[in-house]
Amino acid sequence: MLHITKDVAIQDWEITESFVRSSGPGGQNVNKVATAVELRFEAATSPSLTGPVKARLKRLAGRRWTNEGALIIQCDETRSQARNRDIARDRLADLIRGALTPPKRRIPTRPTLGSKKRRLKSKKARGEIKALRGKVDPPG
Repeated sequence: MLHITKDVAIQDWEITESFVRSSGPGGQNVNKVATAVELRFEAATSPSLTGPVKARLKRLAGRRWTNEGALIIQCDETRSQARNRDIARDRLADLIRGALTPPKRRIPTRPTLGSKKRRLKSKKARGEIKALRGKVDPPG
């Protein structure tokens, strides 16, 4: 079981891990041992998360969210399979923690008097520039 907060925990059956060969340093070890971890969390069907949390998680996940509603996290930072597995699980927990906190509502503010005046001044200057672009009458 993966504990996210004291109220939210992800069951082991919701997470699938597959191990593949890693790239990068490691010499002969890289060619023999599958140390990279691909963690797959079926977020869309997870009973542990509420609907709004799933929506925020989808937005936070970006390209890591599949069409089937799964969240895929890959890790091949270290040569150790166990360490990569822990890093991937930590990343998943951090992502879910980020989705658990709802975003703050933006309180709209009025524009200041100075900003209004600057905007109107720049509009007037722009209009004068455009007015000078007209056809010029030939002398005579």
